[in-house]
Parts: sequence; structure tokens; C-alpha cells
Amino acid sequence: MQHLFARLPAEQLALAPYVAAASEPLSLRASDVGLSIAPAAYVYMPPNIAGYVGGDHVAMALGTGAWESDKTLVALDIGTNTEVTVARGGAMWCCSCASGPAFEGAHIQDGMRAAPGAIEKVQIVDGKVHLKTIDGEPPVGICGSGIMDIVSELFRVGAIDRKGAFQATAPGVSRHGEMLGFTLAPDGETGHGRPIVVTRKDVNEIQLAKAAIRTGVEILLQEAGAAHEDIDEFIVAGAFGTYLDLESTRRVGMFPPLPLDRFSQVGNAAGTGARQLLVSRARRAAAARLADKINYVELTIHPDFSKKYMKALYLA
Repeated sequence: MQHLFARLPAEQLALAPYVAAASEPLSLRASDVGLSIAPAAYVYMPPNIAGYVGGDHVAMALGTGAWESDKTLVALDIGTNTEVTVARGGAMWCCSCASGPAFEGAHIQDGMRAAPGAIEKVQIVDGKVHLKTIDGEPPVGICGSGIMDIVSELFRVGAIDRKGAFQATAPGVSRHGEMLGFTLAPDGETGHGRPIVVTRKDVNEIQLAKAAIRTGVEILLQEAGAAHEDIDEFIVAGAFGTYLDLESTRRVGMFPPLPLDRFSQVGNAAGTGARQLLVSRARRAAAARLADKINYVELTIHPDFSKKYMKALYLA
């Protein structure tokens, strides 16, 4: 995004080893990048760390204070690409995980963005499905936090196994076309008159996404020489992370099995860091130091990636 905005060459970012045309901080005239509202102003862009770890992650590390902490901590911002940082003993490691668009409702049969009527929370109690939708509207689809809750609940009640396969004899499981699935809301209870169903393919999308994130966390912990019990704080940033149910994420194995009091959901930390960068030259200098200090780990060529990823595909 920074390359496109600054009109830098971007073709090489689609090819290994994904080298940025410019990694250093940039100061550009607003008129040169098409911002006519204040053409004489300057636009500051923080440094990039790597091809898929950009200035937004630098801003997040600034906004959370992760880079200044003497704790052992994990900080991540979940999205189609999830950036993860592990800090320990004054050193930092980071990576980008190709977690895919499932958390944004994409590639899910009845997936949708977080809009009125989207199922955002699910509980299954005594075989009965309890739904919570955005704005209390009749359900019309499933948003990212909802699909995570659903997979967690299906696993908890035994409707799916550790491999994500539906159990044909479990309550609520039935055949939908060629696949087994689970009906969340029958057609008479939805806002569009069609049933809302979770399929095996939907579960698989969540497995792929959560495995990518967990693998990134595990490899960075390995690089830092840290175990789960060494983690003092696990920071979940971003709008999506704000609405995640931490118990659900632990149950499916997306996050390590830490006590809940070690998790912090901090909202738009990148936005906080961006505001600091706008008003403080000292924070801009700190951003440059942070980018120089952090060790980027390319997951796809890490010798333990495949082994850890295959293990992380299982539900915990």
C-alpha cells in the first residue's frame, strides 16, 4: 500500500524475495502524491520492515509500547496478512502470516462483513444454538468473529473432531449437498429467508487461517528462545482482534494456552502509533530505530515451517 501510494515500483513485491523499493522513512510533498487538500504540506511515511511487514506494523509496535518493553511479549495485528512481533530481552523478531480473508467473512459460504444482521457470537447450550447478531437484526450471514466462535463451539460439543471433520451422528449435523454441515439458523428465522449453514469447507478455511497465525507465533518464540510459559503479555491489536472471543481462539489453538489475564485486546494500536508519528519527531526517530532493530523471519523458508504448520492445522 505504501508503494502504491508513493508511486514506487511494486512489481518486485509479487516475486520472491519480495524486496521493497524503499524501506526507509519517506517525507513527500502532498502535491506529489495527489493530496490537493493541502498541497504544500508534507506526508510522512514510516519505515517498512520487509515486503509484507510495513509501516502499519511499525506504528502498532510504537502504539503498544511493545518495542520498549522489557517483558517477553507477543504482539499481533490480525488480517488477511497477520503481522506478529515477539520481543524478549531487548531483542525483537517479526514475521508476516498469510492468514487469508476468512476472518473478514470471505471464502465462507454464508460469510459477510461485520454489518447489521451478521452473526458475531454463538453458543451451543444443551443442543440449542444461541446467536448474537450485530444490532440485534435477524441473521443474514456470519462475520469473522462469528465463524471463529462457531468452529470453537462445534469442537467443544463434539460436532467436529480435531481434524475439523463433522461427526454425522452429532446433534445438529446434517447433509447439505455433498457435504456435512451444521445449521445455525433455519430459513424461517433469517432475514433473507434462506438457512445459514456452516460447512466442512468453512471449518477448513478457519483451520488454514488459524494455523498460519499459530505457526508464526511458534516460530518467532523459537527464534527468541522462549516457551509459552515465558510469555508475560500477549497483545491482540486491530479492529478484528477487539471482537475476538479469547476463549474461542485458545480452544481452537490459534493462540497458545495462556491464562486469560495475560492477553490484552488493545484495538487500533496502529492508529495510535500513526498519531504519535504525526506530532512527534522523537517518535519518528524511534520508528526508524525500531525498524533497524527488529529481526525479520521469512516463514516460508524456515526449516521448521512445514512441520509446525501441519501440527497447527489440528484443533487444540
